[in-house]
Amino acid sequence: MSEANAGRRHFLIGLGVVAAGTAAGIYVAPDLLAQSAAGKASSKPPVDFQPHAFVRISSDDSVTVIIGKSEMGQGVYTGLPMILAEELDVDPQRLKVEIAMGPEFNVPNLGIQFTGGTLSTILSYDALREVGATARSMLLSAAAARWKVDVALLRTDNGVVTDSNGARRATYGSLAEAASQLPVPEKGKVALKDRKDFRYIGKSQKRLDNTVKVTGQAIFGSDVDLPGMLVAVVARPQVFGASVRSFDPKAALAVPGVVEVKQVPSGVAVIAEHTWAALKGREALVIDWDTAGNERFSSEAHRAEARALSRKPGMVDRETGDVERALAGATATFDVEYEVPYLAHACMEPMNAVAQVTPGKCELWVGTQNHTMDTVQVAAALGIEPAAVKINTTFLGGGFGRRASSNADFSVEAAMVANGVGKPVKVFWTREDDTRAGWYRPCSINRVRGGIGADGMPVAYHHVSVSKPVLTQSPLAKFAIRKDGFDPTSTEGSSKLPYSIPNLRVEAHNTTEPVTTLFWRSVGHSTNAFIANGALDELAALAGRDPYEYRRALLADKPRHLAVLDKAATEAGWGKALPAGHFHGIALHESFASIVAEVAEVSVADGKVVVHRITCAVDCGFAINPDQVVAQMQSSIVYGLSAVLTGEITVEGGRAVQGNFHEYTILRLAETPVMDVHIVESDGPLGGIGEPGTPPVAPAVCGALYAATGKRIRRLPIPASLA
Repeated sequence: MSEANAGRRHFLIGLGVVAAGTAAGIYVAPDLLAQSAAGKASSKPPVDFQPHAFVRISSDDSVTVIIGKSEMGQGVYTGLPMILAEELDVDPQRLKVEIAMGPEFNVPNLGIQFTGGTLSTILSYDALREVGATARSMLLSAAAARWKVDVALLRTDNGVVTDSNGARRATYGSLAEAASQLPVPEKGKVALKDRKDFRYIGKSQKRLDNTVKVTGQAIFGSDVDLPGMLVAVVARPQVFGASVRSFDPKAALAVPGVVEVKQVPSGVAVIAEHTWAALKGREALVIDWDTAGNERFSSEAHRAEARALSRKPGMVDRETGDVERALAGATATFDVEYEVPYLAHACMEPMNAVAQVTPGKCELWVGTQNHTMDTVQVAAALGIEPAAVKINTTFLGGGFGRRASSNADFSVEAAMVANGVGKPVKVFWTREDDTRAGWYRPCSINRVRGGIGADGMPVAYHHVSVSKPVLTQSPLAKFAIRKDGFDPTSTEGSSKLPYSIPNLRVEAHNTTEPVTTLFWRSVGHSTNAFIANGALDELAALAGRDPYEYRRALLADKPRHLAVLDKAATEAGWGKALPAGHFHGIALHESFASIVAEVAEVSVADGKVVVHRITCAVDCGFAINPDQVVAQMQSSIVYGLSAVLTGEITVEGGRAVQGNFHEYTILRLAETPVMDVHIVESDGPLGGIGEPGTPPVAPAVCGALYAATGKRIRRLPIPASLA
């Protein structure tokens, strides 16, 4: 192993390593596995050529791409390596992948490593291409020196360098040692491919993590099993903001298998030899909670306060023209309220983390979106240096923002539970733990006003948002939160509309309820696309116009948006005859640099809403892996539909009412509509795909319900019966 590799702190989850590591159901240090495998294959260890932290080419002809992003289903484990492979000229299916941690993987200009905001591909694209091209250039130079020919006479093809007539060939592995001796070209000095010459980017690729996930060999946080490991659960307060006043551990310690009961900042931990003992021990605990009066908080009471606040002037995000004057002179107006509830992230794998704390050090095995902040927060909690915290990143069984909590709650908790135990400890959350003591998308109460002129076109749009900010405690706060406390995520997707409206004002109020809030898939866009598109539908209705044609008229100077809107409408058959009782609704929204339009086909029978089909068109600049773009649009649609139809966390007595999937339901297979996804290529900038498909779902479905029933849906989720 090279000195560079030995110094890098990383956790290998490449296909071969994972398979070996899980064969006995025990986590084994990946570096040891790699060394063992290499020793069996050859007495001489492979020589590595690693011109950058992102790539390693070994003399055994293996090519490993190292990424600093967490794989949680969104496809970075395949998409990012594809980009580097394109310039390196290697078939992506040959690649091994490692997920690493280190300053080389920090987000540019932020100085932290994290996975979120649909930024992974956008921010990594140029760098990965540069690294791939640099490595390829150095391999060509090594071959040219070996054969004593002009490098211009050589070419590459899937990991092999050949001369002009094909008489000589050398694999990348055979050139690795020689290439490693060459100086690395300066940034920007190597030529990149023209887009028209791409062999892999833009063409669907099989996911590199398919095999290990389908066969059950992939290591998620829940799968980690270390020698001597104990398990623990934590009794957390059911009332938001409560803390432990006192507790009696006797009954819990009497449960066979319980090793220790200890108070930690998040509650009381029961540490045991196995899961059942930990759970039974927690049930036996006697805890006196200090609720700090938060048991008086309820969703209904909060709603009344927020509604009153929405009638008052707020922090102004954007103001154009004179809204009040325009509304006063409008031909027709509306003044309504839109509301969305708290929503849980509902990751299929509840939170968990394994921690081992030794004097002055801590090592974690955890699926996290927030590497740097987890390191910093764990170090602070333990009173050690961040450099003494090592994070091994596992696969994530869903993230959606939950695994990017601002205080690294589940990682810090595991470290505090394991502190002083002397053994590794896995802290796992039950589904009820995750739902009731987790973090939510903020509920939001909104006053929305609009008006049209004599020509039916919009003259004014006014939106006042009332919600709890999510960026306040985030590492992004110093870059995003204004001095007056304004959080831009509270109005994102409403203040920057693609439509030309001459008079516009968007304002926000912050609330301070004890309920913990956090990023949720598409963040503020999930709320504000519902509001902005709902307002467009209301304006169209005032004007007596078709909602699709109305949007077309307002997008005349926005060709990319118009192309996406038209594609969705055309593919859905907008304006054509539908089956009896079926109706269409349409929505368009831009988020994370991608434009998405969706048409929902819906019916209502005996008050029951059925969503039959969602037709989706997306412009993400261009698709790195088209199959993955389709998959993420479908995933986003399902996620959004769950929120539209049933998603809601309610709070009574300071406690979350919903606990498991029988109460907080998600879309079942039988309820999932047909989903048609169409990629609209453009010359626009590269956009994200992990989140933009969610925001248009709610307004498209609600637009269809208005067409079906004449009832405007302004509060989500949709009522159980529309009768």
